[in-house]
Amino acid sequence: MAARRHGSPAIGIAWACISNFTRDDAFTARLGIRNDGSAPIAPGWTLYFNTCRKVLASSVTPGYAIAHINGDLFCLTMPDGGAWMPGQRHTIEYEALHWAISITDAPLGFYLVPGDGGAAIDLGDPEIAPFTRPEQRHRMRGDLLPTADAAWRFGQNAALSQLPLADVGRITPRPRTARFDARRCPIGSSTRIEHGAGLEVEAAWLRAWLAGLPDGAADTIIVLETGAVDADETDPALAREAYLLEVAPGRVLVRGAGPHGVFNGLQSLAQLADADGALPCGSVLDAPRFAYRGLMLDVARHFSSVDTVLRLLDCMAAYKLNRFHFHLTDDEGWRLAIGALPELTLVGARRGVARAGEAPCLPPSFGSGAATLGSNGSGFYTAADFVTILRYAHARHIEVIPEFNMPGHARAAVEAMRVRHARLLAAGDVDGAERYLLSDPHDASNYESVQLWHDNVMCIALPSVDRFIDTVVGEVALLYREAGVPLRVLHTGGDEVPAGAWIGSPACQALMRARGWSDVRQLRADFQKRCRAILARHGAAFAGWEETALASDPHQAKDDFHVYVWNNGWGSGQEDCASRLANAGHTVVLASAASLYFDFAYAKHPDEPGYYWAGFVGTRDAFGMCPLDPPLIPARDAMGRAPDAAQVAALAPLDAQGRTRIAGLQGQLWGENKRSRARLEYLALPRMIGLAERAWSPGPGWHGEAELAADWNEFANRLGQRELPRLDRANDPWQYRLPPPGAVLQDGRLHANVALPGVRVHYTLDGSDPGADSPRYTHPMALDGASVVKLASVDTRGRVGRIVTLSP
Repeated sequence: MAARRHGSPAIGIAWACISNFTRDDAFTARLGIRNDGSAPIAPGWTLYFNTCRKVLASSVTPGYAIAHINGDLFCLTMPDGGAWMPGQRHTIEYEALHWAISITDAPLGFYLVPGDGGAAIDLGDPEIAPFTRPEQRHRMRGDLLPTADAAWRFGQNAALSQLPLADVGRITPRPRTARFDARRCPIGSSTRIEHGAGLEVEAAWLRAWLAGLPDGAADTIIVLETGAVDADETDPALAREAYLLEVAPGRVLVRGAGPHGVFNGLQSLAQLADADGALPCGSVLDAPRFAYRGLMLDVARHFSSVDTVLRLLDCMAAYKLNRFHFHLTDDEGWRLAIGALPELTLVGARRGVARAGEAPCLPPSFGSGAATLGSNGSGFYTAADFVTILRYAHARHIEVIPEFNMPGHARAAVEAMRVRHARLLAAGDVDGAERYLLSDPHDASNYESVQLWHDNVMCIALPSVDRFIDTVVGEVALLYREAGVPLRVLHTGGDEVPAGAWIGSPACQALMRARGWSDVRQLRADFQKRCRAILARHGAAFAGWEETALASDPHQAKDDFHVYVWNNGWGSGQEDCASRLANAGHTVVLASAASLYFDFAYAKHPDEPGYYWAGFVGTRDAFGMCPLDPPLIPARDAMGRAPDAAQVAALAPLDAQGRTRIAGLQGQLWGENKRSRARLEYLALPRMIGLAERAWSPGPGWHGEAELAADWNEFANRLGQRELPRLDRANDPWQYRLPPPGAVLQDGRLHANVALPGVRVHYTLDGSDPGADSPRYTHPMALDGASVVKLASVDTRGRVGRIVTLSP
């Protein structure tokens, strides 16, 4: 049991999943806590923690109680206990809903509130026992997915082979046409640039990039121009991004149909350059498949710094992604300062336990702990920060689509406006207090959201809600104008409003009676109509998750309504939602959970971070998604079961018009498990590159598994031999996920492979941890009596991935 010494007293905390086979949809866990300090802890102590698995209060070991506070915050008490003496250990068993098969399912962020009234003390995360037995590694007896252990990976990787570098594509995403010869064109920091009018931003980007190359190549010239590009593309939205790249000795031409096309050409040029600053001679003619190629970043659950966001934008631009969906608000955080409503960040951007004299804050979530400073649970962007992000993205031809989630997932805003209301009431300003209130003080609605909140929905009958939205949108529009960037689309969220919301609200019920409505869905549709009108006044189109389309008035126009469809996993009831909405006239962005949720675990392994409620999402899942080919669903459900033919046949395919309404694809980086920049990069890469390939490159036209496998082999080689080494060459190298090796021991020999051919595998036979200086695995080898074998993938900088241990 590890002792946690972030404050005094010191408490050791250990946690283990005992079994997921306890009963249907529940598992048994054990929590051990020990006073490792030298002094007693006064009676009446309370131990708080976050968990995504709802504890069943009636199952807790007698003598202890675990209560649900709100969201993912729970507390453990010992109602009739005395002082907690030094060295004394408490062992508590309990049941919780669903299952626990990985580190992500364990409770996090423990903190102690002493019984003597002292301040909360952060204790950190528990020591998590290994998941080794079948009842710990499988969600239920019907879980058909095997654990992604070394042997499983070895079998999965068996069809891959390392290709000669000459057979591996030079540009990612794969262009429409590319031809090169043996000649070379040197470029360097002294290379001259000529550019036409209107290409100053692109020329500045190129100059900055060239500055990182070796000095020299002053005789080479790079010409940037706009003009006709014969990419055989009739869609104007796609044609304007087309480019022609021609490289000859001493001269490079980058021609784009517009500035964005020139910028795209520059990204391909950068990929072609070797470390010494030389380009292969030849030509590239290219244009995108989809106009919308996006990535969503959730900064509400865990905040990401401005530098982290700018770094991500650079990576997006490098792979020709052009939409940055900025998820700024949710139950657990509001991350953009709004001048008229300072409580939104004073309260809504801080998580923890407020100390005496501090302003109120949101409760800890996702293990953020008691301290209101020092964790990514707290933080926000000032107006200047936001303008910086907008300008940076715009210079890279990335449109920033801000999201303010409502009417559900809105607790940060709701709570902040409650604090504002109380402050102004105390000052005697009754009218001012009511002006932006988002909740009905008399609401008796009883509901629980998917994330276990009981008070996270706006009261959409209040005029103050419309005033709040108008004020926020108005300030955001001003920031876009200050940045010199158009605000074209604003995302309003709209997902996962829990059943039971508004039913017990007198304000909602009064409005429904006045309008003659009998169903809260009519109230919801009216709210969305009002939101669309507010956005239209500010010149922005309305966007939302799929629930917004399903809840909208079917008679309303759809041309200004952008729908992001996410819940396509088997069992959701919405498996064909994207097809149905596109066929009905909506513009659809595919945000499919089963292929494009990058917060999910890469594979079913206890040490792999991430959720997995719609399945496990590897890089191949993003690469292998066929956006316009039926069915738009995964081949198996989250438990590994294949649907029968009748289930598949019942799904609506895209019709001819529906195919034209698929705007593109978007990867989702939800933030519940994004506790650091390193974790963000691990979750994003290399999956994001697979997304870029499918969103930009021509349709693959696969007619069977063999064609997909061949293309995946080439792409996996492209990642392992070209793209990951290129990410390593950055001044601040990326902490992408290194795939753990596959390995088996057969007949006294070690056999190993890796999911991305070209990534180096190193090993040891003496029990030490492998690193870049350890022997490199190249072929099956004798164990020579070794009692333990350790392997790991190692990047070109010497960074080591997850270590795999085998015992002969």
